[in-house]
Amino acid sequence: MPIHPPPLQPRDKVGIVSTARKITHEEIKPAFDILKRRDLVPVCGDTIGQEHNQYAGDDDTRAADFQSMLDDPSIRAIHCARGGYGTVRIIDQLDFSSLPEKPKWITGFSDVTVLLSHLYQHHNIITLHATMPLKFPNNTPASLQSLYDAWFGKQLHYDIEYHPFDQTGEAKAPLVGGNLSVLYSLLGSPSDIDTDGAILFLEELDEYLYHIDRMMMNLRRNGKLRNLAGLIIGAMTDMNDNQLPYGKTAEEIVHEHVHDADYPVLFGFAAGHIPDNRALKMGANISLKVSESKGEVRFHE
Repeated sequence: MPIHPPPLQPRDKVGIVSTARKITHEEIKPAFDILKRRDLVPVCGDTIGQEHNQYAGDDDTRAADFQSMLDDPSIRAIHCARGGYGTVRIIDQLDFSSLPEKPKWITGFSDVTVLLSHLYQHHNIITLHATMPLKFPNNTPASLQSLYDAWFGKQLHYDIEYHPFDQTGEAKAPLVGGNLSVLYSLLGSPSDIDTDGAILFLEELDEYLYHIDRMMMNLRRNGKLRNLAGLIIGAMTDMNDNQLPYGKTAEEIVHEHVHDADYPVLFGFAAGHIPDNRALKMGANISLKVSESKGEVRFHE
């Protein structure tokens, strides 16, 4: 059974760190104010305001900051402030041995997919794919509410409009995945996820269209798409094309790789690099139902 962190309670402490790109105190202040209004206590990590080239401090600094939040029993959730690149540079320095007995909410998305995948694969801990503090000022109320609902133990249930590429069916299985390019980069590493029998979620930002095909082809050749229970496609945001057009959208590329799959496929889920970024409990058991009129995602944990 997956390990579910306990729901947050009013006045619980949420550690704010950056495992990747640098972020200033000024950039993080709106999120601190929003969390305080939700009766939570944000705790600023040492990486906030740090700068080492593009990173929020060097690798040792970022690893030590995250480890400190892991080891502090008063911290009930660790919220990564932003994405970028850099989490994979510190993942092997982190000691998660205390987390299964004293789980806490590890929260973020994009580059934080490294953490979410690693914790699922090695410790079977449910994590939270959700918006991050840098994004708070531009998030929709529904996006922020889904974050709080997940943290505070409310059941998540989403209805999604029908998409022409949807493939009907029903499945109940653990939810895994995250950012496509990060998952692609983890293939063959200790943080690579086992997708057999799982429902895979994918989202992406700012990639060339031929890169989408390259990554989907690699997932396919590595067997990551073969034995899925289901597939959920989130936002494919700000895609790029060459001067000589690729000729397909990101959604069309994904559809091409799974159009003959015998499992349900849901396109257009509101999660990823968009203002309406809904929270997803990664590693939790969910029900996916795709009909000719809508899609439905229901969490059971």
